[in-house]
Amino acid sequence: MADPRDSQLSSYDYCLPETSIAQRPVEPRHAARMLMVEPDGCSDGVVWDLLEQLQPGDLLVVNDTRVLRARLKIRRASGGIGELLVLEPRGGGCWLCLARPAKRLRSGDELVLIADAQPPLTLKVVGVDEASGGRLIQFPPELADAASLEPLLLRYGSMPLPPYIHQQEASDNDRYQTCFAARPGAVAAPTAGLHLSQELLQALARKGVEQAMVTLHVGLGTFRPLETEDLSNLELHSEWVEVTPELVQAVQACQQRGGRVIAVGTTSVRSLEGVAALHGGVLQPFRGEVNLVIQPGFRFAVVQGLLTNFHLPRSSLLLLVSALIGRERLLSLYCHAIENGYRFYSYGDAMWIAPQAVRLR
Repeated sequence: MADPRDSQLSSYDYCLPETSIAQRPVEPRHAARMLMVEPDGCSDGVVWDLLEQLQPGDLLVVNDTRVLRARLKIRRASGGIGELLVLEPRGGGCWLCLARPAKRLRSGDELVLIADAQPPLTLKVVGVDEASGGRLIQFPPELADAASLEPLLLRYGSMPLPPYIHQQEASDNDRYQTCFAARPGAVAAPTAGLHLSQELLQALARKGVEQAMVTLHVGLGTFRPLETEDLSNLELHSEWVEVTPELVQAVQACQQRGGRVIAVGTTSVRSLEGVAALHGGVLQPFRGEVNLVIQPGFRFAVVQGLLTNFHLPRSSLLLLVSALIGRERLLSLYCHAIENGYRFYSYGDAMWIAPQAVRLR
């Protein structure tokens, strides 16, 4: 029987002490703690223990998006200092940006991009995006996509760390990227992937665990708390995804040999299941936007196990993980994690949901 509380946003709340929010990552990456979810309980380990948890023939699906240094410092015409966070292209070198102070940036205003040891660069506000409250900023017209914009961001920008991380360091330029980050476009890291070191990936490959790539460029909407109490008709922001023919072949080969499809992070889950849902539950090559809602009651078509982080309360990510193991069980596991000193959020520890712990489909 469905639990009506599963469709109420207030049922996905929990209290987290400020001291449980990780401020710096653990080194090496695979030394982070890992709460291992089992059919009838849980145990405490570290990420390196995936080497024992995964089996030869399994397929590990990781998100190869690369985080842009999307936070930019600007000087307004008045001389005041502000900030832009570059979100997405709108064509012809025009980019949607969150701005601070937004109310003081009006259409037609000129802004000067500033950074140490770089010449000033003039940009222009060309509009307001009512849906996001952001500003449309005109960059040089040839900077029309993430690949062409990234060299400028490397010179002028900084990593867009979440606001609950209070201090930024030079090491964040590398540490807030996964080891397999290849395709620029994200403004937030696919955080579960931050736990996978080259040493662990190589050890898993030697064991016979396959690896495949999906691309989902993580945006700010992923982490925003939901606002509607009734989740029965929930709609989420769209996200750009690419599932290649090579990934489809890897998943099919895994299924045929009796292996298990393991997603690294909720972004990989949303990519695989979102694209499969567009094709009647069958994964097919796809490039475009998906906006699938995954919450309790959802039937997974591709993913069988998950490596994930500990997520913000009242977030769509909490709903997604609840769909795998149940809301009440997930919240009880979060209580265990808090009581036992696990570190939460982007630079925090991990949770491993083994396929045998997943609710029956």
